[in-house]
Amino acid sequence: MIHKEHNLIETFGFAISGIKTAIMLNRNFKIHLIFAVLVIISCFVLGLTNSEIAIIIMVISLVLGVEMINTAIEEVVDLVTKDYREEAKYAKDVSAGMVLIVAIGSFVVGLYIFLPHVLTFLK
Repeated sequence: MIHKEHNLIETFGFAISGIKTAIMLNRNFKIHLIFAVLVIISCFVLGLTNSEIAIIIMVISLVLGVEMINTAIEEVVDLVTKDYREEAKYAKDVSAGMVLIVAIGSFVVGLYIFLPHVLTFLK
C-alpha cells in the first residue's frame, strides 16, 4: 500500500469515518456510547460541578478510545490469520482485558463522583 499525504480535513474525515464505523459495527462500542449519554445527562440532572463533568468526560473518552483500539487490534489479528493461533488469542485477550480494566476504573471514578450527588438527590 502506497502512503499518500493527506491534508488536515481529509485526516479528520478518516477519523470521523472510524467513529461511524465503530458505532455501526461494534456492539460493545454502542453499549458504551449509550451508557456515556446516560451518564452525561445524569451529570446535569444531579448538578455536578464543571470539574466533575470534565473528569467524567475524560473517563468516557478513555473507555470509548480503548474500545476502538481493542476493535482495531481484533480486526488486524483477523486480517493476519483466520486460523486459531495461541498468539492471536493472546493479543485479543490482552486487548479485551485492557477495555475491562479501563471500564472498571471508570466505574469506580463514576461511583466516587456520583454517589454523594445521588445521596443528596435522594434526601
